Amino acid sequence: MSSFNLKVVASDKVFFDGKCKSLIAPLYDGKIGILAHHSNAIMAVETGEMKIIPEEGDVIEAFVSTGFMEILDGDVTICVISAERPEDIDEFRARQAKERAEEELRQQLSIREYYKTTASLARATERMKVKKKYDHMDQ
Repeated sequence: MSSFNLKVVASDKVFFDGKCKSLIAPLYDGKIGILAHHSNAIMAVETGEMKIIPEEGDVIEAFVSTGFMEILDGDVTICVISAERPEDIDEFRARQAKERAEEELRQQLSIREYYKTTASLARATERMKVKKKYDHMDQ
């Protein structure tokens, strides 16, 4: 199977940089699978679960938050606010953020505050889903 260059950059680190056989990433209208020789495109990445199958090594499962993906001449670059492996997710902190966002949604909010809070809730919920899904692997 052919491979392609993939670079996943989060706001605080380079999460992945190397050769990849396939990638599954969350978009606003569902998930997309990327293989070598994909046509050029720019797409908005949504908060959710990402799966990287590198050329060498084990499959990498991760939580990613919003950002964008660029496919240019066979190379894929993803820039997101955050990218975390399930074992790096702090479940307690994610649960607190979820509870805080749910409480804020019960308050009278401006439109701007509402969208900010719903985004926080989505990030916390997805982090908890990814952590729970892969929690058995840590044991």
